[in-house]
Amino acid sequence: MLDQPIATIEKLRVEFQTKDGPVVGVEDVSFDIKPGETVCIVGESGSGKSVSSLSLMRLVEYGGGEIAGGRLLFNRREGDEIDLAKTDQGLMRTIRGNEIGMIFQEPMTALNPVFTVGRQLTEGLRLHMGMNRKQAEARALELLNQVRIPEAERRLKQYPHELSGGMRQRVVIAMALACEPRLLIADEPTTALDVTIQAEILALVDRLKRETGTAVMFITHDMAVVAQMADRVVVMYRGNKVEEGTVEEIFENPQHDYTKALLSAVPRLGEMTGKDLPEPMKLLGVEGHRTDPIPGSEDVLLEVRNLTTRFPVKGGFFRRTVANVHAVEDVSFSIRKGRTLSLVGESGCGKSTVGRSILRLVEPQEGHVTLGGVDIIALGHDGLQKARADMQMVFQDPFASLNPQMQLMDQVAEPLRNYHVVKGKELQDRVAQLFDRVELPRSFLRRFPHELSGGQRQRVAIARALALNPKLIVADEAVSALDVSVQAQVLNLMMELQAELGLSYLFISHDMAVVERVSHDVGVMYLGRIVEMGPRRAVFEDPRHPYTRALMKAVPIADPHRRKSEKELNFKPIPSPMHPVDYEPAPSEYEEVSPGHFILTTDSGY
Repeated sequence: MLDQPIATIEKLRVEFQTKDGPVVGVEDVSFDIKPGETVCIVGESGSGKSVSSLSLMRLVEYGGGEIAGGRLLFNRREGDEIDLAKTDQGLMRTIRGNEIGMIFQEPMTALNPVFTVGRQLTEGLRLHMGMNRKQAEARALELLNQVRIPEAERRLKQYPHELSGGMRQRVVIAMALACEPRLLIADEPTTALDVTIQAEILALVDRLKRETGTAVMFITHDMAVVAQMADRVVVMYRGNKVEEGTVEEIFENPQHDYTKALLSAVPRLGEMTGKDLPEPMKLLGVEGHRTDPIPGSEDVLLEVRNLTTRFPVKGGFFRRTVANVHAVEDVSFSIRKGRTLSLVGESGCGKSTVGRSILRLVEPQEGHVTLGGVDIIALGHDGLQKARADMQMVFQDPFASLNPQMQLMDQVAEPLRNYHVVKGKELQDRVAQLFDRVELPRSFLRRFPHELSGGQRQRVAIARALALNPKLIVADEAVSALDVSVQAQVLNLMMELQAELGLSYLFISHDMAVVERVSHDVGVMYLGRIVEMGPRRAVFEDPRHPYTRALMKAVPIADPHRRKSEKELNFKPIPSPMHPVDYEPAPSEYEEVSPGHFILTTDSGY
């Protein structure tokens, strides 16, 4: 009985009806999930991994899909087996949430913005478990403590928008676990989260699985997460299962070419240790070629001194400033020509605000920013517009930074038109060359953003940033939303451009393994200050600040034999960056521990 699978997917086929006829989302997939087992479904966007999970929940119909073939057998609590593909939606409502729980990728869309967290948690308990209000509230509090949300009682009365991304995701996990389901489906539950929160959530799902015997179907494109979580792995590619095996078999002896390509594209933390590679190197990626390192030059391009940015918090009847959020506090660094400085840290540490303050997309309170000898902070409107031709930004979400109603040709041409660089036929040629540069076919010139994949859209954003031949590009989490192999291609492209054009990058990221690959220098940020700064090798091979060490420890390793236990992950909660108006923080002071390697000596709060 124990070995009988909780869920069996047999020859599943899912089709979506479109204007051009049916499109196959999943062609032919079969696998099963046993009690107390974690099965990881791996693949890139569009491989059909999420469609498989939505079919199991019978939610795929609500997205325009239909189950065209196959059986979805589910072993219910009472011991009778049913085929979910033929079950009517009434019975599915009882099973959903009660016997199959689901954690969605995007916590903000999975929670209802108009109800408190407490109300959303108790709803399922009262509906499925027949609890009264008091029992449900007690159980909700217990669940929030179980997922380690600080100040759980206060959180029950709050609304989703008042919580950070990591906390919202914990609430979604608590909701999925509320009725102790037999099967938990987790669809990319940590993609948008910081390493430290990701590490805690992975350990949490693992612990809950051991304690309750729940089976877990875990969908992800991150091979390091697979190594941390999986018992068995199913690799999907274009709607089909191409390989299945235990986690050790897949990592140590992958059979299918696609699995091998996926594994080779993963940047691994510590991969460059001990090798004498001072400069960034391209990822081996799918093509398997390495290029020469990029040394850059010693000339300083950007100099940032004592940058401080605070956001006022208004309150009271007259909307007076009652407090300030200290987003960036006394930050100094310099970037040399043709080199990359990476800023790493968790959400809310101020790294994006640093990038935006340098470009004056937000106005800093104090500090100096000089780019190529020009003081950016002192410039008026016209001077700033002129200076911005030398510094461009690539944002995290290319869909939000591109205009959905303009053809890509016009979007890339826009900066050239604004600055009257070229006209007419010359303009078209220039845009076509930029498309060649970022390795996009010229046929895409007439397309719109929604017709491209995420990685292709990010290439368009890079082409637009390159249009004016800038000296500095600020890349704000530019690859964090992309699949591993696409991420490898975009990073390689950025490094090629750096080698050819002598670009300097300020690379903002929370992914330590990527940062290790692309950086010459690294700054680690915590609560608005840089706590450690130095050449890449010094910071990664000899981290001195306790926060840098905690960050390194949290990074999952793509090796199933080196899993993290929950005991290793004891992170301190991040204190609030909000302070009263009259609060004057101490200036940042540093100690040089080795040439160019500095550590903050002022109390950073960690």
